[in-house]
Amino acid sequence: MGMMEKLNELTTSGAREYLTFRLDQEEYGIDILKVQEIRGYEPPTRVANAPSFIKGVVNLRGTIVPIVDMRLKFNCSKSEYNSFTVVIVLNLRNRIVGIVVDSVSDVMELPPESLKVAPDIESVIDSSAVLGLGSVGERMLILLDIEKLMSAPEMGLVSTTDQL
Repeated sequence: MGMMEKLNELTTSGAREYLTFRLDQEEYGIDILKVQEIRGYEPPTRVANAPSFIKGVVNLRGTIVPIVDMRLKFNCSKSEYNSFTVVIVLNLRNRIVGIVVDSVSDVMELPPESLKVAPDIESVIDSSAVLGLGSVGERMLILLDIEKLMSAPEMGLVSTTDQL
């Protein structure tokens, strides 16, 4: 699906709600319907031979949840874990994954007219995982297709036969 098709899909379905979070100086948004819960950061159990951005796993009420540090995945400057650092637990097609972010801002409803096509530039984020840009006042949000991002082969979270 090209950028224009993604934007058409976003703008024709009416206003959507996004959970916004910060990584370094950037603000991102993900579909609120993909979020299961938000938790404080706790050090996960390390997994041998996992990519550096996979911090490990945690036991969440009997479910083993892989934890992805989005700062490492997006090559952000090194940030310390502090009281604002949180884990957003996502439910992606019945697969539970946690992502570590600097902080959660709020839930924001974005009307179709506030959405723009993201420029097609080289970045650490696969451009097919960027839905577009949302603007609210002076704020600019990078809207992510979190399912596509988490199911990318380099994430190592799913086998090629078990795509999210």
